[in-house]
Amino acid sequence: MRLSEREQLSALIVARIERAKADIAALEESAQPIAPDNAIGRLSRMDGIVSQGVSKTALVTARQTLAALRAALARSADSDFGVCTECEQPIPVERLLLMPESSRCVACAGKQG
Repeated sequence: MRLSEREQLSALIVARIERAKADIAALEESAQPIAPDNAIGRLSRMDGIVSQGVSKTALVTARQTLAALRAALARSADSDFGVCTECEQPIPVERLLLMPESSRCVACAGKQG
């Protein structure tokens, strides 16, 4: 991987980390419990509970993504960044631009399930 590609990917990862942090902050707020004394109708309360559940699930996913991005940023300085951990072949830069947290090529990631 060329140095310019590595720098571009590092900058992309940093930007995605910042976006993930903002997403997490928003999701944490929307995942807060609905107070039982909140004067909303029964259907509105049910909508709120459903929305809260969706937010909690999205929050778990966002936290996992943030952890993966932080790990990718730490690996980005390594000489083997962008090399598949399974087959040890280069991961296409296009894949890393879409999913910079990827540590496996498409073929090897597909084998895992």
